[in-house]
Amino acid sequence: MAATKRKRRGGFAVQAKKPKRNEIDAEPPAKRHATAEEVEEEERDRIPGPVCKGKWKNKERILIFSSRGINFRTRHLMQDLRMLMPHSKADTKMDRKDKLFVINEVCEMKNCNKCIYFEAKKKQDLYMWLSNSPHGPSAKFLVQNIHTLAELKMTGNCLKGSRPLLSFDPAFDELPHYALLKELLIQIFSTPRYHPKSQPFVDHVFTFTILDNRIWFRNFQIFQGSFGGPTLYENPHYQSPNMHRRVIRSITAAKYREKQQVKDVQKLRKKEPKTLLPHDPTADVFVTPAEEKPIEIQWVKPEPKVDLKARKKRIYKRQRKMKQRMDSGKTK
Repeated sequence: MAATKRKRRGGFAVQAKKPKRNEIDAEPPAKRHATAEEVEEEERDRIPGPVCKGKWKNKERILIFSSRGINFRTRHLMQDLRMLMPHSKADTKMDRKDKLFVINEVCEMKNCNKCIYFEAKKKQDLYMWLSNSPHGPSAKFLVQNIHTLAELKMTGNCLKGSRPLLSFDPAFDELPHYALLKELLIQIFSTPRYHPKSQPFVDHVFTFTILDNRIWFRNFQIFQGSFGGPTLYENPHYQSPNMHRRVIRSITAAKYREKQQVKDVQKLRKKEPKTLLPHDPTADVFVTPAEEKPIEIQWVKPEPKVDLKARKKRIYKRQRKMKQRMDSGKTK
């Protein structure tokens, strides 16, 4: 019996004996051809196993974490990304006072060569960094219109850990900075083949489209290094959130300023002296003077006027008293 070889899961596999050379030569060629055809038919009809037995070669690992000060929606977004990307790792929140170069050291300690970092500013603005650590490049996005998996309807039944298809807009191949971003997105969001935590199925799609001079994730900035270095491309249509809020405030202030100017003009018009027009002689053509009545002096005091309401009240009271007396006499 030949030497045995222990399997990975603890079973034993017996190595088959090699047939002798003279036995192979002794078989007729027609029989060997028939056996080859049978083997091909068996291989064609054989159903593959549930798990691929390939070798895991692509060692891409993604570090997904954030800075302090994020809200609940950003936290749910990070959890969704970790669930959709089985080759991701998590870490504690980073202090906002630390420099971004510290992230390269964190990636090295976690044995990760890619990073997705969410940076929160003013508790209302969210930026997302995609970086190839430690040599770059890196891309910075302003994140808006976040919808987590809990908010979606008709989500389907995709398996957890299954590999996605990456679909890109054709505009990614037209400009060089879009092509660079496409390669970075492919390396980050594509699940490595034969990853231990992944499933050997493809049942969902990640799409990246360009619309209104932005990628959905929105405005971005690409750097040569990892979390630093000279800027290779800057979006000319980008407007920071602070500038956007400043424009809104200036519009409202302009409306208020316009109302105040109208009020000031009205006050000035009231203070101006009125212009007196010259007398028009034709204006008195149809005016007829009234007859002058003689002045009469009354020497006798006029008689007082009779108050009809008070008189009616007195009559009503008198009648009511008389009725009460008559009713009391009947009862007796």
